[in-house]
Amino acid sequence: MRLTSHLRHTFALALASLLAACATHIEAPNQQADMPAVIAKAELPAAAASAPVSADSAVAAATSASAASAPADGGGPVAAAPVDPLRPDEPVDLESKTANIDLWERVRRGFAMPDLETPLVRTGEQWYANRPDYVARMTERGSRYLFHIVEEVQRRGMPTELALLPFIESAFNPQAISSAKASGMWQFMPATGKHFDLRQNVFRDDRRDVLASTRAALDYLQRLHDMFGDWHLALAAYNWGEGNVMRAIARNKRAGKATGYLDLRMPNETAYYVPKLQAVKNIVARPDAFSLMLPPLANHPDFLSVPIERDIDVATAVQLAGISRDEFMTLNPQMNKPVILAAGTPQILLPYDNASLFVRNVAAHRGPFATWTAWVAPKTVKPSEAAKQFGISEAELRDVNKIPPRMLVKAGSTLLVPRSETLLKDVSGHLADNAVMTLAPEALPPRRITHRAVKGDTVASIARRYRVSASQVATWNKVAAGAAFAAGHSVVVYVPQRQPTVRSSAKAKKPAIKRKASPVRKRR
Repeated sequence: MRLTSHLRHTFALALASLLAACATHIEAPNQQADMPAVIAKAELPAAAASAPVSADSAVAAATSASAASAPADGGGPVAAAPVDPLRPDEPVDLESKTANIDLWERVRRGFAMPDLETPLVRTGEQWYANRPDYVARMTERGSRYLFHIVEEVQRRGMPTELALLPFIESAFNPQAISSAKASGMWQFMPATGKHFDLRQNVFRDDRRDVLASTRAALDYLQRLHDMFGDWHLALAAYNWGEGNVMRAIARNKRAGKATGYLDLRMPNETAYYVPKLQAVKNIVARPDAFSLMLPPLANHPDFLSVPIERDIDVATAVQLAGISRDEFMTLNPQMNKPVILAAGTPQILLPYDNASLFVRNVAAHRGPFATWTAWVAPKTVKPSEAAKQFGISEAELRDVNKIPPRMLVKAGSTLLVPRSETLLKDVSGHLADNAVMTLAPEALPPRRITHRAVKGDTVASIARRYRVSASQVATWNKVAAGAAFAAGHSVVVYVPQRQPTVRSSAKAKKPAIKRKASPVRKRR
């Protein structure tokens, strides 16, 4: 629920004071202790010791907390003061004149790409105009992220049409996954994501990260524009791959043809890509012309960034922020596990009205912040063995680590396990960034083979041929270890069955850039 205008103004002043105080009002957990008890030495209401602080009391007391003692392990606070990700040094004022202009108008003023006028543009306009409910859902999702994207686009001096690209890539769904395994709001393929420093491992997939994927997408688009000198060709390359666009241009040059976007021979999806963006642009420019309504969007952040300096469970963060898990995952969709590792995820995003509340509740929180940690298997183990070692059920271990049935965990794999007396420290940066999970099928029963003996076959020669021991061949056939077999005799041998290793979340070499491999995408 949003704060009233009066409370927003009060909240903004309180937040500015909180920023000025840095993070000295927040105490970190003692992760070396069995049950960390972190209590801010502040004059809180009686209920604050056992329950999260309400929004009203957080606003009223945002500047009254005093610093607590340092933790025994020497770590810093769990969370620092919330900030605007793009302007961390400036307080956010929701009541300023610029904050209350219509963001759509700002987008319209920043349009700078040449317009297309083609039948495919008309097709796209009609498609959206016939689906007002879909447009409403799409713009509602986009409203959470659009201010940040517009800010980043304009900070780089890029046309604001690019801020509309997630409408056609994913309908602004950061959890979207295509049939070709492109993921996130900007639909990055795994290899392209790695090239633009989007980590994909056991703990997180930065292709879904709101801030990181936006940065990477605009980096990529700027690179493509520098390469082709044309935004329409840059967008074609974003969808189809720059190598394909280069080859299409080269073909036209050899044939003496023009080399603009509309002149190239492309797959249907890419041929429709820029016209579809043009259709969205036209609807944003003149929604009334298509009998559509765009909800007004304020020109200020919908979320703030809260620096996370210690590991914390997702469930704990959700509780302390006073929001639902679904809302938390809408802003932090990159999380693959029920714990946030500070070394790999140095910040979380929270709704504007909840960010300072979260910091305040962290200071008042009793008990551990993180109940999960990472463990690297020193040898190949069965999930049941690992579960027994850490005192949880095999089903829970398999579920949290996504281990299929009848699979072994290979040595060097990273598992998420409950914290214990021997595993209390926060997960290291190296492990948070490079964790892998390598699985192998459990051993299958040996395969029975009947060998037809030839002249000169002995127990020893058959053992060598099938790479088993002579004593095993002798036992299976009830003969002496030095026995020979008559030609034509049926000799029984059991050989092990081998299956390929299954590897997931593996660290790969830096690949060449490659865009989507399939024209079919899951849009929602």
